[in-house]
Amino acid sequence: MKRKKFSLVMITAFLTMFAFSLMTFLPYGGARKAEAQNMKIGFILKTMQEARYQIDKSLFIAKAEALGAQVLFDSSSNNELTQLRQVEKMLEEGIQLLVLQPVNTGTAGNLVRLAHEKGIKVVGYDSMLQDGPLDFMVMQDSWAVGKLQGQAMLEWFKRKKGKVQGKVALIMGQPADSNATAMSSGAIEIIKKNPGLELVAQRSHLDWSPDLARETTETLLVKFDNKIDAFICNNSGLASGVISALALEGLADTEKVFVAGSDADLRNIVYIVQGKQTADIWKKIKPLAYKAAEIAISLAKKPDKAVKDVVKGFKLINNGFMDVPTIITPVVLVTKDNIDSTVIEGGFFTKEQVYGQLISEN
Repeated sequence: MKRKKFSLVMITAFLTMFAFSLMTFLPYGGARKAEAQNMKIGFILKTMQEARYQIDKSLFIAKAEALGAQVLFDSSSNNELTQLRQVEKMLEEGIQLLVLQPVNTGTAGNLVRLAHEKGIKVVGYDSMLQDGPLDFMVMQDSWAVGKLQGQAMLEWFKRKKGKVQGKVALIMGQPADSNATAMSSGAIEIIKKNPGLELVAQRSHLDWSPDLARETTETLLVKFDNKIDAFICNNSGLASGVISALALEGLADTEKVFVAGSDADLRNIVYIVQGKQTADIWKKIKPLAYKAAEIAISLAKKPDKAVKDVVKGFKLINNGFMDVPTIITPVVLVTKDNIDSTVIEGGFFTKEQVYGQLISEN
């Protein structure tokens, strides 16, 4: 009996030492990776319609996986009901945190409440939801986007017309979308400060549709006998629709009409090189996607901690319901003069992509 008891003690001690030595010689970060392997982060984008969202997706997933998490990804095709089903599915699949770019910023608070019922925090991505709860927000300064577009327009009027005077059309995205509203407000502020400018149209477009933007532009050109001087567009896709309509009238020319977009899609950057579009806004996606992934994982690892005890360096932005802890990432104006020093030097596109690709008139 004594010998048997002694053997059991020795075996237990040996196993303990073996386990300890295994932990000691695991590669650095092995314990963290092992812990995070079971972490599931949900990431839902409202659409993949614009080219930039492929970059958002790949960068976010790469960063989250590098930090040891598994990402469940989906996009909602700008469909609110589809997004609801995707959120429900991810909650059923056991995500620890949800990163959400809402289709409808006015009603997405209900999706957050759904997650909160399951004890899951939600980080907003890119588009701030309105009048609803949200744990954290990572976004670009949409108001600054509109202001940069407006300032570029003023410079264009001075260079091409000799004075700031003419007709301006504001081509907006999804009706009641908070990003569309914020971008537009930045541009409108510039327009209102310059009495020589006449805002002849301010139109929203369902699903941010380039085709609907083209139709709007065609209608406006007929109504004003092709005499619209500037189009400010909430995103690059809408600007492409505008340029398609202008091209049919021989007006897709920066010498004749100012067009500004936002998102810096490759097609639009090439349009700038070709002299069809004057300006676009480069929303630096890497800091947006990386920061969202880092914050998501930090919050998921400490679900019982208050956000302010986990994340630092945020500002509070009121969304009509609450002050939301928010981190804002930079936006940059892109023109023909600075393409090389912005989107190319920043690694967003290569020189071959920008200068070697031909875009048809349509």
